[in-house]
Amino acid sequence: MEEELEGVPKLDRQERAVPVDVHGRPLVPQRVPEMAPTPLQSSFIYLSIVVLICGVIAIGALELGTPMSSLWVRIPTLVGGVVLLAVSIDALVRVWRSVGAWWDVDRGRALFRVLWVVVIAASIVAIVVIMFVVLRA
Repeated sequence: MEEELEGVPKLDRQERAVPVDVHGRPLVPQRVPEMAPTPLQSSFIYLSIVVLICGVIAIGALELGTPMSSLWVRIPTLVGGVVLLAVSIDALVRVWRSVGAWWDVDRGRALFRVLWVVVIAASIVAIVVIMFVVLRA
C-alpha cells in the first residue's frame, strides 16, 4: 500500500497508451523519414531562382506599361510558368507521400498535409490559368 505524504502531489501510476512529455502531451516524432526523394528535390532552390527572375522581368515589364502581348512578358511567363509548374508538381508529390507516411503516426499532421495538397493543387490550376491568359493576350 502506498503512503500519502502531505504537500506532495499524488502520482498518476496508470499506464498510458501513448508516451507523454512532462506536460502530459503525447510524444510524436518531429519528422518521418522520406524513403523516395522526388526528382527535383535537390534542384528546388535553383529552379525557384529561375522562377523569381522570370517573375521580376514579366512583372517589371507590365509595371512599365508593356502590353501583355509583348515578348518581354510572354517569354518570362512561359519559361517561369513551366519551371514553376514542374517545381509545384514535385512539391505536390512530396507532400502527398508525406500524408501516407504520417497517417499511422499522427492523423492530425496527416490531415494538415492533405490541406497542403489541396492548396498546391489549386496553385497549379492558378498557374496554368495565368499562363493561358498571358499567352492568349
